[in-house]
Amino acid sequence: QVQLVESGGGLVQAGGSLRLSCAASGSIFSIDAMGWYRQRPGKQRELVALIFTGGRTTSADSVKGRFTISRDNAKNTVYLQMNSLKPEDTAVYYCRAEGVFGPRSSRGDYWGQGTQVTVSS
Repeated sequence: QVQLVESGGGLVQAGGSLRLSCAASGSIFSIDAMGWYRQRPGKQRELVALIFTGGRTTSADSVKGRFTISRDNAKNTVYLQMNSLKPEDTAVYYCRAEGVFGPRSSRGDYWGQGTQVTVSS
């Protein structure tokens, strides 16, 4: 079994910053990519940012220049530094890990439980 535990969400004023963390633990053979997704009220879940083992990243246009994703491969942990937050960034943020897991070394993905980020105007 694999667990992803997120932390760092909360309430912040517009223009402020937050840093999210997500640590993966359990039966992990290798993680190819870790990422952050969010689900805004009344919207579908969407990709925020993704980072691959080699360090390559991709992010949504709406967060470019404001959010930075980083990763500690040794700790199986991914971070999301969010600056210049806007009310429209309000969402539940989910962490996802994609790779090879479990005693049978099966390829798959796991999600965290989500952390609420609320940006007040």
